[in-house]
Amino acid sequence: MKRIILSLALILSLAAGLRGAEPTSAYFMRFDLDWRVAGGLPEKAMLVSLQGLANRGTGQLYIIHPPGFQWEITEPLFEFYQRKHGVKFTELKTADAALTQFKAVPKGYVVWDKKVGPSLNVAFTIAGLEDAVVVSEELIPLVQAHGLKPIDDLRGRYTGQTDAQIYQDAVNRYWARCDKDAYMLMGGHRGAVMMPGMADWGVKRKMFFHDLAANAEIPAELALERKLLSQLNPGATAFGWHPYGKDTEEQHTTLLSTYGYKMEGLHNLPNLSFNCWFSFTPGFKFANNHSVAKDAKLVPQEKVYLSFVQSDGIGIGVWTKPGRGKLPLAWGAIMGWVNFSPAALEYFHESATPKDYFIGGLSGPSYMYPNSIPEARFAPLMKEAADLMAKLDERVFEIMDNTAADGNLGNADLTKETVDRYYANFPDVIGFINGYGPARTRDLRDTRPLISYDYYIDPRRPREEVNADLNELIALNPVRPYFLLVHVRESNDVNSLVNVLTQLTGPTEVVPLDVFMKLAASKQTYVTRYQHPDDPKHFKGF
Repeated sequence: MKRIILSLALILSLAAGLRGAEPTSAYFMRFDLDWRVAGGLPEKAMLVSLQGLANRGTGQLYIIHPPGFQWEITEPLFEFYQRKHGVKFTELKTADAALTQFKAVPKGYVVWDKKVGPSLNVAFTIAGLEDAVVVSEELIPLVQAHGLKPIDDLRGRYTGQTDAQIYQDAVNRYWARCDKDAYMLMGGHRGAVMMPGMADWGVKRKMFFHDLAANAEIPAELALERKLLSQLNPGATAFGWHPYGKDTEEQHTTLLSTYGYKMEGLHNLPNLSFNCWFSFTPGFKFANNHSVAKDAKLVPQEKVYLSFVQSDGIGIGVWTKPGRGKLPLAWGAIMGWVNFSPAALEYFHESATPKDYFIGGLSGPSYMYPNSIPEARFAPLMKEAADLMAKLDERVFEIMDNTAADGNLGNADLTKETVDRYYANFPDVIGFINGYGPARTRDLRDTRPLISYDYYIDPRRPREEVNADLNELIALNPVRPYFLLVHVRESNDVNSLVNVLTQLTGPTEVVPLDVFMKLAASKQTYVTRYQHPDDPKHFKGF
């Protein structure tokens, strides 16, 4: 373990050296919630591209989003940078002010075609390679007033072409010059609303932008993306998110995992080009809220033990909302942020209550589907994940494989071969959890259990129905102790969960996840099971 920690410390030290000195002063802007193509998107796209260029040499521009934005932590993190890193911020209130302040940064502008959505992604690719800002037609006078010259104009170039044709042209023109350790899957919202909040990161790193579909029913797009994936470097990362309406999260994550690549999302994750310049504050060390010693042996009583886990992107959930800390809740920290957004992880750990507990995952050092990872890539990826867990003081690892599922429904079980690999590659964890919706994979080896979720709480489901569901599960599983693991969707209100617990049929007890693991290790009342070859590949519910 000591060797692992030292190895990671060396990596982080080298990474900090590559970052350079942390900025002591910077500028910030405030965005509203208008991301319409016919509304606020064009100006935001221009500013995000400018941000990526401005933040190449050091962190100079930060963007604050309003509370209704999916990533809710931009304001708290802004305050964290001031309080813990001493950054002095100056506000830029208009696009004109931003272009004035950073007039020496861009070398020109590239025009995207508002009638052809994918042209914006092509423009972002050009922006990164040519040090340009992206503009739509109506913004040309603004950037020309700041002395910027045209670098490219995409208006009319792609009229009438399919997405596959557009991106093939972009590949022919730009792919050879783009980063091969990462690319930007700028999917997510499409059509009248687009939300390229992560574009600054792609522009900064000169990534290739696209929203190709990993959908066999759109074969030309799938074939082109496979070609791109085959040319990335081993261990590469796909930043962003899959394109809504063209494919599914499951299809795209499966595709990336078959190449052994990691997924870091979402498409609207902001400020990575700024966040990457900061390391952890001097003397900071992760100290998780462990409730039980690593080698402890607990004796369960004849009751129902529940534990709750929130795993959907810690920055898009209820972290900043009232109620957190009223019940034990495990959180799936985004481990990859150690490498490109460490201050955000420090913010979460600093603001954690004693009942907040961080776990590793998801399935690897970033989001992946383990049943699809090539055998040759599995061990190196999990070594990376184990090193991150050691750095973050985490002892429970979360696995999810929805290759054969559809969101929170379907077969989310792990093969025995996959389970064998996890036990072999994570000797220091106290246990594993699995699934998103309910799954049936369970195991217990050398005091380390693997427990799947038995229930998924959709935030839209009325609380009285959640209460009835949990009581039904308790009735259907009469053997005690019964270990009931519950996945809490990220936007669930914590206060409402507290109310649900008062209505459960007893005896029940909600325990921290590490305690839950130790109790499940002491008395196996669950059946060892893996994905079976005869299991249906797709089915609704259990």
